Amino acid sequence: MKALVLNGLKEPLTIKEVEKPVLEPDEVLVKIKAAAFNHRDKWIQEGLYSGIKYPIILGSDGSGIVVETGLNVDKDWLNREVIINPSFNWGDNPKAQSKEFKILGLPDNGTLAEFALCKAEYLYKKPSHLSFEEAAAIPLAGLTAFRAIFTRAQLKPRERVLINGVGGGVALFAMQFAVAEGCEVYVTSGSNEKIENAKFLGAYGGVNYKSTNWVQDLKELAGGFDVIVDSAAGEGFKELVELANPGGRIVFYGATKGTIKDLDPRRIFWKQLNILGSTMGNKTDFDSMIRFIEQHKLLPVIDKVFPLEEANDALDRMKKAEQFGKIIIKIE
Repeated sequence: MKALVLNGLKEPLTIKEVEKPVLEPDEVLVKIKAAAFNHRDKWIQEGLYSGIKYPIILGSDGSGIVVETGLNVDKDWLNREVIINPSFNWGDNPKAQSKEFKILGLPDNGTLAEFALCKAEYLYKKPSHLSFEEAAAIPLAGLTAFRAIFTRAQLKPRERVLINGVGGGVALFAMQFAVAEGCEVYVTSGSNEKIENAKFLGAYGGVNYKSTNWVQDLKELAGGFDVIVDSAAGEGFKELVELANPGGRIVFYGATKGTIKDLDPRRIFWKQLNILGSTMGNKTDFDSMIRFIEQHKLLPVIDKVFPLEEANDALDRMKKAEQFGKIIIKIE
């Protein structure tokens, strides 16, 4: 089969002919129609991820058609249009993942190939209102966003929400989910164009965090926030504490800006704040997310669709933070 392979540290992805996976009794083989890039793929390429091995077929997101099933798998799955939950081996504790937890695309080969292998328990029917490209945009980013705002932050209708750094997949899903839930949503971005795009999708407003007065601008625009969603951490995190309403929740799922510094604990306990970490999600989260998307007929935001042969160009676009939405790879 044809696959997009990462052969070594900081090397470009290359298209290779590799052997088609061999099924275990509880596994299925999915003919991939579309896959998507995540920042995780970029970090693996750059050596900024634990447990890296080469060669590896990247890709955590994928949609396609089941073409083969293992001996112990219900044959009704054959020829179904599906998406894959990339969150493997969560474990029995719904509050946190187990030591055996892993994400599709490392250490196991992922979805940037003509065929991908997974256990049947991680298959879900593709929502009928979505194309394969739209469905492929969902798994990793959608699951991360859904768990962060609903399971961890316990978002409720009519709450005021701030999505910090809109434009990437997780932040956009969090914004779409909050808008669909009936919340008053605001955003930040380093791009005025992305802020305008977010407003078109239902955000009430936003500010550019490159402005020296962005915190005061947000206060004047919206006051304070009941829920704040962040992926950056770093030095700017302390400003989120300032922006949170009393009793508010700040949930973060990444640390692209590094260590949180100069955080005043007095502001946190006096305002009765909850600061919540979140990573991916369990099968209950994924199932709830799919039902939510179907109920609200949500359409993932797609930045651009690339053919497999232009995958390195697609990855470069993500590295430059040029995208607004998910970058999709169409696999013929």
